[in-house]
Order: sequence, then C-alpha cells, then structure tokens
Amino acid sequence: MKSFDVVVVGAGPSGGQCARLLAKSGKKVLLVEQYENFYKNNFSSAGTPIETLNQFDLPEGVVGSFWDKIVIVTTKASQTWQSEKRLGAVLNFAKLREFLASEVESLGGEVWMGYRYVRNEQHDGKTIVEFKQRTGDEILQVSTQVLVDATGPVRALMYEKESDKPDFLSGTGIEYLIEVSEEDYNKYSQSLIFFLGHKWMPKGYSWIFPMENNLLKVGAGRLNEAHKIVTEKATFKHYIELIIKEYIQAKEYKLVEIHGATLQYSKGLQDIYYKNNIIAIGDAVSTVNFLGGEGIRHGMYSAEIACDYICQYLNSQISDFGGYQKQMQQHFAAKWNLSERLGMKKYLEDSDELIDKGVSYLSSLTAEDLMEILFHYNFSKLYKGFSRLLKRKIYSLFQGVRKAVNWKFKIQ
Repeated sequence: MKSFDVVVVGAGPSGGQCARLLAKSGKKVLLVEQYENFYKNNFSSAGTPIETLNQFDLPEGVVGSFWDKIVIVTTKASQTWQSEKRLGAVLNFAKLREFLASEVESLGGEVWMGYRYVRNEQHDGKTIVEFKQRTGDEILQVSTQVLVDATGPVRALMYEKESDKPDFLSGTGIEYLIEVSEEDYNKYSQSLIFFLGHKWMPKGYSWIFPMENNLLKVGAGRLNEAHKIVTEKATFKHYIELIIKEYIQAKEYKLVEIHGATLQYSKGLQDIYYKNNIIAIGDAVSTVNFLGGEGIRHGMYSAEIACDYICQYLNSQISDFGGYQKQMQQHFAAKWNLSERLGMKKYLEDSDELIDKGVSYLSSLTAEDLMEILFHYNFSKLYKGFSRLLKRKIYSLFQGVRKAVNWKFKIQ
C-alpha cells in the first residue's frame, strides 16, 4: 500500500491548485480524479479578471479568449462598457485542470485518473482511503496523513450519506458550446455578455462567453427556488436557443457540446470545513459566489489558504484546522452573505422594470467600476452609479428649466 502526506480527492481548480502547491513545497501528494480525462466534465464558463493569471501563475495556454468589453442585456434594454485595456479572460476549463495536474506530476506528485472515491477509515493511526476504478473493478487503497475534500458540491468526504447533508441553496446551469461563422464570432470575440430579465432567464441569468477558434459558450443558469412573480417554466433549451436565434442571429452554427452542473451553496456559509484530518476546499465549502456564480479563482484561493494549514499540520505545529475555518470565514463571509441577499432579491423577487432600472443605474459607471462590482463585490460602486445618474437627471432638469425661462423672456 502506498503512503502519502496528502491525498486530494477531486482534480478541479481548487484540488489541482492544492496538490500543485503541496507538491511544490516538497510534500508527497496524490491527486485523484474520477474521470478518465479532463474533457468529460468540462462544465465551467470560466470568466475571470485578468489578474487571475498572475495571481495563480497560469500560462496563456489555458486561456480561451481575452475580453475588454462587458455587455448587459435586459428584456427591454442593453448597456455596454468597454475599456482601453484587457479586463479579463475566459479560461479553457479543461486545459486549466489539465495544466494543474501536469504541474503536480512535474513536481513529483502522482495523479490518478478514472478513480472514484469510495470511503476512508482510521487504522493503526493512519487514514486508509479506498478508490474504485471508474470503468473497471479494480480497488486501490492508500494511506495518508491529510485528506482533502475537493469534490465540489458533492462534498463526498464531509458527508458519508446524502441524507446527512443539510438543506442547501442550489442552482443549475446548462451551456452550449457552439461553432459559428467567423463573421458572427468577431461580433462577440472580445465581450462578456450577460442577459438579465424574465425574457432571457427568470430566476437567474444567461450569457455568451467567447472561446478560441470561432467557438462561443452560450449558457443559462437559474436558482432552484420559486419566483415571487414568474410562474412560467420554460426549459433551458428554450432560453439558450432564444439567445442564439434572436440575439446572435446565427444563420448556421454547429453544436459542439452540451454540458451542465448543479451547485449547492450553504446559506450563511455553514459548511463543514474540517473533521479530524480531513479538510474541505473550493465548492465543498461554498466558495462559488451566490450572486454571480463565479467560483474558479475563489476555489483556488481557498486551496492556497488550506495549504498553509496543511503544512503546519504535517509539521506538528497545529493539531486541527480550526484556524483555516476562521480565516476562510474572515475572507468570504461578509461579501458572500451580502451577495446572497442581493442574489435572492434580484433573481427571485425583482420585476422586469426593476431589473431594467437597476442596469440603468450602472450606465454612468466605467468598465473598471463595473469590474469592481461584478468580480470584486465592491457594492459601494452601486452608490456611485446612482449618484452620477441623479446628478445627470438634475442637470438635465436644470437645463430644461433654464431653456424654458429663456424662451419665456424672449416672448415677453
């Protein structure tokens, strides 16, 4: 039986980054992924700010496209914000995870593909972890000092049975990867486009994200909760094809792939962060933002925090991961709780008129201001937008009054 310092279950962005950092620090690491390759569960849209590449030392080879424009389309309106510099990237989710796994191997760690986690148990002071080959009957056991749950919303290690899980807020997303003509692709190749409003996706939002080689990601995501106004239940296919036909107006396109996933979010961030020598990272501790659904860089950041505590644990400097939970709560709780409240209101309560009005408040902001709101959850920028809009309206009113007074005096 092989022995490791750390076994990481799940080779998503958080698991891959965790294993990569631990291998780099000289730890004996095993990274286990249940799929045989990284293209079988290529489910993330992967839009992220440009600084993500430097923050996590990622090469341009994992980038599908770069963008400098953000567009928000509502039922009755459309607003565009453009910057003179690159604002962000759309990552190629499969290539990102493939890169992180290759880094683990190059740093001396092991990567097992196609093995599903079965269970773990304590035996003679060691943690024995059992895996089963996904396409066969082979069962392998390894021992480890630390076990990492990077299985995302499944939370396979933190909850032994599905019935043990508390109630989570959940959201489901479906995405089409389509190949369009070069002419159609060029219209959207440098833009992130979000669709809000009951026409495009009640209880959530839809999107167009550009990838490489004339490929576009067209998707829709919604909360699995009741809406206070909308009762219509159209399919994901309806909303995605509405965007393709009515917005993109693609005469011809090729459907390359359909993928999707369901996220489970712990309201108030009440997840189990650790038990004994098991520590959870990424979406297993709700690092995806409830308002925007963005999770890759947050999951990778949680891995960086976790790695510090794992190293301390292996060096016998700490006896549990209580400090990890505290630091995670300090980093995420305030913004995530506010995002949760805003998301519940925006997606489950607001009328189309309120959604249109909310986007109009943002029209006076710069692209950089909007990035602060959408990706850094700096909601104080919303007041800046409202203030600018109010000043503009007051100025227009003043100009109108002045013209009326001047006109009156001319008549006299």
